[in-house]
Parts: sequence; structure tokens; C-alpha cells
Amino acid sequence: MTAASPAAEAWRAEQHRLTGIAYRMLGDYGLAEDVVSEVALAAVRAERDRPAGVLSWPAWLTTVCVRRSIDRLRDLSASRESYPGPWLPEPVATDRLPEEVVADRELLSIGLLHLAEQLSPEARAALVLHRGFRMTAVEIGEILDRSPAAVRQLVSRAERRLQIDDGPPARPAVAAQTLSAMVTAIERGEVATLLHLFAEDAVLWTDGGGKIRAARNPIYGADRILRFYTGIFTAAMAERPDAVRARLVDINGELGLEVRTLDRLDLVAFDLSPSGHVRGVRQVANPDKLTRVAG
Repeated sequence: MTAASPAAEAWRAEQHRLTGIAYRMLGDYGLAEDVVSEVALAAVRAERDRPAGVLSWPAWLTTVCVRRSIDRLRDLSASRESYPGPWLPEPVATDRLPEEVVADRELLSIGLLHLAEQLSPEARAALVLHRGFRMTAVEIGEILDRSPAAVRQLVSRAERRLQIDDGPPARPAVAAQTLSAMVTAIERGEVATLLHLFAEDAVLWTDGGGKIRAARNPIYGADRILRFYTGIFTAAMAERPDAVRARLVDINGELGLEVRTLDRLDLVAFDLSPSGHVRGVRQVANPDKLTRVAG
């Protein structure tokens, strides 16, 4: 694209917003950037092949971005089903996200990105555009080639399936208190304290990508989760008393933990109840997914 190209100017203005859409749909920031780059190339071709021009480049770019993200999701479905253990989204340090990506944090958390894997590509697109980017059913319908009524139904079903709005999340101050207590408990090896922080029906997902040792299936229940962590931390501390270190980090617009155990790095995201108890743990150890969080 040339500097004076309307398509180029529009793409540069929309680039980060498009990346925010693609990332929320794909759960992989690198793939989202690839999709947005493909959109730029498509815009070059469209500008060349349409002498009369495009009526609205922002709308055109959004449509192409969403449709290409849908195609990518369909292509990825088989590989994610055969992934070694749970597949979790790629976490990104909040301060590395462009302002346009993180300005509205709706559907940005690791937990919701993971849960959204349950949705069809079209339902995920509708939910992302409605909740994350405040687009109307008419606007979304034009992108997905659906009626406004069909879009509203897609969004409603997606919200129910993901249990969005079923209850308020933990307030930031409560979340900070819980995770700070967790940092202290982890570094001191205080398992009883950790158990007190977990809801009885908590669930743990760990993603090692077949490269780092991790549980191949979700672990259900606070007792089983704590036994899992006790085995890891006890072995590490037997090798070196200060083997386990944890610190608070801001990822995907919310607090999480960076945990270093000997030479291993884990990025941990949490679902917390309003009271601050841990309901879900998503632990990413696959090194390919940690390039945007490691300091």
C-alpha cells in the first residue's frame, strides 16, 4: 500500500482494533496478527480490483478480519482436539497490548477465551463483536450474512453457554488480596493456606503443549488440585529451598501469577468468586505461549 492509499490509511487506523477482534476469536495473539496482516494484503487487492472504491473501509476491513478468523477457527478445530492435554489461550501481558485491544476488557480474560472454545466460530464472532466491540445485531448480521434476529439468538445462546452475567466477578481489591495471599503461601509451602483459598469444586487446567510436564486432563476439586501442587513444590523445594517463586502479574487485563519452579515458568490465570475464592485455574507452561508475558 502507498502512503496516500485510502486502504492503507484505513488499515493503519484499524489495525489494533482488528487485532483485538482476531485475538478474542482465536485465543492466539500471533495468529491474530497473521490474520490482520492478511487483511492488509486483501485490502491491497480490493483497492486494485475495485476502481469505484469501497464505501466504508473500516466496515470492509472488519468483515474480512472476522470471516478470515472464522476460517482459521475451522482449520484449527482438529489440531486443538488432538492437542496433548488441555489447550489454553496464549496469555499476553496487559502492558504489551495496544490500547485499542485492551480499552474494553470484555471477553479478554484467559478464562473467557478458553470457555469460548465451546462455541461455533459464528457464535464466537457474534459474541465478540457484540460484547467486546459494541456492534449492533444489524452490523453483525451484515458481516456474518445472518438476519439480526439470528444474530441476537447466537449471542443469547453463547452468553448462556458461557454463563456470562450469571454473577459478579471478584472486585479488583478482593482479587489482589487473594492472589497476594497465594504468592505468600506458595513461596512458604503453606498448603493449608492454599486450600483455604480454593472453592471445593475448583477446576485446574494445565497446558504444557507436550513440551513441559503437565496434567493431561482437568483436575477437579480443591483437594486433588492441592495434592497436585504439593507434589510439584515439595520435590522442587527438596532440591533447593528457594526453588519456587511467585509474583503478581497483569495479564489480559486482570491479575494473575507468574510462578517459577527451578527452571520452569508457568503463567497462571484465575476465576474468582465474588468472595475471592478460586473457582478455576488455568496454568500455561507451553513455552511457545509465554513469549508475550515473560519479563
